[in-house]
This record gives sequence, structure tokens and C-alpha cells, in this order.
Amino acid sequence: MASKDQKQGGGFFSSIASTLSNIGSAMHKSVNGLLGYEGLEVINPEGGKEDAEEEAQKGRWKQEERDSYWKMMHKYIGSDVTSMVTLPVLIFEPMTMLQKMAELMEYSHLLDQADECEDPYMRLVYASSWAISVYYAYQRTWKPFNPILGETYEMANHGGVTFIAEQVSHHPPMSAGHAENEHFTYDVTSKLKTKFLGNSLDIYPVGRTRVTLKRDGVILDLVPPPTKANNLIFGRTWVDSLGEMIMTNLTTGDKVVLYFQPCGWFGAGRYEVDGYVYNSAEEPKILMTGKWNESMSYQPCDLEGEPLPGTELKEVWRVADVPENDKFQYTYFAHKINSFDTAPRKLLASDSRLRPDRYALEKGDLSKAGSEKSSLEERQRAEKRNREANGHQFTPRWFDITGEITPTPWDDLEVYQFNGKYTQHRAVADSSDNIDEVDVRSIEFNPWQYNDLTAK
Repeated sequence: MASKDQKQGGGFFSSIASTLSNIGSAMHKSVNGLLGYEGLEVINPEGGKEDAEEEAQKGRWKQEERDSYWKMMHKYIGSDVTSMVTLPVLIFEPMTMLQKMAELMEYSHLLDQADECEDPYMRLVYASSWAISVYYAYQRTWKPFNPILGETYEMANHGGVTFIAEQVSHHPPMSAGHAENEHFTYDVTSKLKTKFLGNSLDIYPVGRTRVTLKRDGVILDLVPPPTKANNLIFGRTWVDSLGEMIMTNLTTGDKVVLYFQPCGWFGAGRYEVDGYVYNSAEEPKILMTGKWNESMSYQPCDLEGEPLPGTELKEVWRVADVPENDKFQYTYFAHKINSFDTAPRKLLASDSRLRPDRYALEKGDLSKAGSEKSSLEERQRAEKRNREANGHQFTPRWFDITGEITPTPWDDLEVYQFNGKYTQHRAVADSSDNIDEVDVRSIEFNPWQYNDLTAK
């Protein structure tokens, strides 16, 4: 029988990749010793063979910025830096983490297909391909803005999907999201955990993701792999995801286990994903293979994991066309997320689109973006002081804390659940004929629960 580890890259090619990786490690150590930063990894993920020292000097940072950033950050090596470091806007993209959560909805039609599918194993093929599809967008090397406590993001006008996300905690930073259409509901509680390693950052997706397929009430649970951001200071910044993604049908016990291959020296193995759909007895039923930045395919298999005779590999998902030479490496859907075209009527004033720092960065004004970001952060601190002085606690509007603590591979998680109030709010807003239509761009960003804050 095929084991879940069978597709994790063994044999001749794995041995070559391992040897090259060891050679590469020696090169990294030597080069970084010359630069004065021993142990900082520098890789060209595109597989180029340029001189390693020259490669180490490439990147978005100027030399003086690089040195200054290193002096500030080296003391945090080994630490979780999710919210403890103030970063310059030059490394940001004009999008918040709440908006980035919504990018998972780009290929939501795959969940529609999963709901319509009667084959329980093909259902997992569709649903896991949906989960993989977002990784093309996640490879962007720009950092999204951390949401302000109480900030929200709403999306409508996309495949019948209604999406709402809210920042429910500031320390630790936590977000909750809910999406729904006629075929599925999607619920997530997200808390990132990081480990700063000098020239790279390990990102652990501490969270709980559940999808309910409405036709049969099937509940799917998703555990994604960790992500690594490489060459933050030296070399070309790039992002890789590596390890297992597991999606489990909590109703039947069937599951899909997919292994994200790590990128080796000269780019070997980068993007590759392989694995199987298993029944509840852990017997392989369908093999899956592809690249997370390109496409996924599937084929029925026997108990040894080998393709069944008379079957062929069929494509289930392929990444959509993307804009050429986009400044922030955005997809067309990412531009839609930032657009007011996907905003519902009576947009909440706490919506990410309305953040002045995000908007200034989108328009290319880094100076204004930096000052607006500082102003928002100071207002957030002022509101916290106000709240604590009044003996109050922050209460999310659209999500409730459940009291449930769920374990994850990286940390325990407090679970938030959608409370349904947003559905009621939307129904009233969408059905009302007497709403004064206003230019949403004129709405002032306001996530605050207290209005008596420091001057803007």
C-alpha cells in the first residue's frame, strides 16, 4: 500500500537534490562570511548560477537600508515578530491581512463543484485544489498591513459569495472570517506565529479552517503547511511553502494528504505538490500531482498508489491569467479585492479599503503612507488606553469567542465563530430603498469603539 510519505521525494533525484543542497549550504556560509553576516542564507530561487556574492547583494534594500535593518532586527533572531516590530512601508503592499484572507475566494467555484459532486473522493479533489489555488497569490514578497483592532473587510459581487472578515484581537493578532454562497460556508479563525531567523522568516498558520458543503452537510477541516519567506535582507526575496497539507472530511473520515516539496539548490522541486486522497481506512483512492503556482491534476489509483489501467491524468485547476509586470505582483482578483467594485451597499466604515495608509501606498505616496500608518497605530494605542481606563474589553461585532481551545501543530488556538449579525445587517442594507447613495471613497476609516482619541 502506498504510504502518505511515498510521494515526498525519494530515490535518485532526491539524492542529487540533497547533495546540491549541501554544496549550496557551504557556498552560503562562505559568501555570508565575506559579507559579515555568517549563517544568513542567500539563494537565487530561479535557479540562476550567478556569482553567489553578487546574488547576495541583490534585493529591494539599498545598502544603507540593509545595514540599518540588520542592526535593528538581529536581536530578534529566534523570536516571534508577528506584531513586535515596526516595519517601513517600502516593504508593504497596499492590502491588509483581512483582504489577503479573501484571496482564497478567487477559485470558489471549486467548492461549488465539490458540493455538487456525489463521489466522496472527487469531492476532496475539488476542495483540496481550492485550498492549493491561493498559494499562487501567497508567493508575493510584499508584506500586507496588520489590521487595526475592529477593522473589517467585506466582499460581494463574486460568484454569489458574501465574505466578511474582522480583526478580533490585537495581542496576539487574530482574525476571523466567514464566507457563504448557495453551495458552501467557510469559517476561519487565523493567528499567525512566526520565527525570525536572520535573513528568513518561518510563518506558521496557527488557525482553524472549516468548510461546510450545504447539500449533504459535509464538514471539511483544513490544516495548511507552514511558509518560509527567504532573503529578507540579502538576495532576492522569495516565498516557499513546504510540508504537508491535510484536508479531512470530518463526516466520513476520508482525507487528502498533499506534500509541498521544499525548494532545493538551483530551484529543484520548487512549487511541486504530490499526494493522495485516502478513504477512512487510509487506502489510497486518487493520486494528485501538480504545482501550486500553475495547476493540479488527478488520476484514480490502486491500493499501491499506482494509476489504474485505462485511466489518465486530468487537470482539475489551473491558475488564471495574470497582469504582466504588475508592480505588486497582483492577480486580477487581487485588484478586484482592493476595488470598490466588490464592495457591498452601505460599506462599513471599518473596511480595509478605506485605510488612508493603504490608499496612499496604492497611489505610490510612500511618505504619506508611512505617516498615516504611524497615525493609525498611535490612535490604536490611544483607544486601548481609553478602553482600559474605562475597565472595558474589546468586543468584536460579527464574531463571538466560543471558549473552545483547539490544538494545532504549532500552538493552541481560541476559536471564534460567526454570530450571524452580519447576515442580518446585509439583508437590511440590501433591501432598503431609502439609503442615501454616497461616494464610498469619501467615508472616513473608522474601526474605533471609542471616538475620543488623539488628534489625527
